[in-house]
Amino acid sequence: MYQQYPIAETFGIPAPASMKVEGFTPSNNPFVPVEKPYLFRREPLRDVLAFFGNPNGDGLYITGPTGSGKTSLIEQVAARLHWGVQAVAGHGRLEFNDLLGQFILTGNGTMKWIDGPLTSAVRHGQVLLINEIDATDPAELLGLNDIVEGKPLLIAATDEVVKPHPKFRLVATGNSAGAGDQSGLYQGVNRQSLAFMDRFRLMEVGYPEPADEMTMLEQAVPTMPVSIRERMIQLANEIRKVFIGGSDSSGLLSITMSTRGLLRWALLSANYKGAPNALAYALDRALVLRGDMAEREAIHRMAQDVFGSDWVV
Repeated sequence: MYQQYPIAETFGIPAPASMKVEGFTPSNNPFVPVEKPYLFRREPLRDVLAFFGNPNGDGLYITGPTGSGKTSLIEQVAARLHWGVQAVAGHGRLEFNDLLGQFILTGNGTMKWIDGPLTSAVRHGQVLLINEIDATDPAELLGLNDIVEGKPLLIAATDEVVKPHPKFRLVATGNSAGAGDQSGLYQGVNRQSLAFMDRFRLMEVGYPEPADEMTMLEQAVPTMPVSIRERMIQLANEIRKVFIGGSDSSGLLSITMSTRGLLRWALLSANYKGAPNALAYALDRALVLRGDMAEREAIHRMAQDVFGSDWVV
């Protein structure tokens, strides 16, 4: 049922051959994420593998800016370890009972209990991944306190007590680390209960270093010239600086270039290479059209500064 995986070979990072991590034996589990090309970064990977190996009664909360790869990190680690994932999107109407399950009417007129994502993860040893957990009502999340610590899950509707599988893991992602939106960038974010947040160990995932994003772009669009890839990353980082704000800017953009958006821009540029200015045409469709007119003009001016004479609109 379980299998040891060598870290260096499994995740493509330098590591001693003796270093291994336990996962599941490959099977046809439909809840194992699809394995995709992914560039693992050493520090975030180390934190996730340490948690998967021994959570010590904690959940794992991953914070970071939008599009920095919080969810894909968990999914791609789980994919390589053949670990099932129950993924849930947090929102203001999500209730604890939605995570437990519900009765449904069967074809013969009887009622049948169907496990929700929490119950299924607890029962079968999967990862319960709650994305954007900060958007959820804090009162609804308090029901997770006991199960994070390894206590049995009580399903009152069926009077069943489910003992947690030793491989059950709770992972949450969010932009605010449970402290509410201090920046004004993320609407709908709630401040979470201190008691709930105390059940988590935290890690932060930022945008990849330029060298890592260069590798990602090379893998995605190997025919794109190096000088173009370098300036695309430079522009992405300029947009991120203005989005986040700081001493030299104050969050003047409401949209930003995530790593996911950067890859989308590169792929669309390759698709539209016959357009008069494929880079600008693709940038509009990858990001810019989400902004208002002032933001669109601002991003195009930034692009013109970065690309110089190569940028023609």
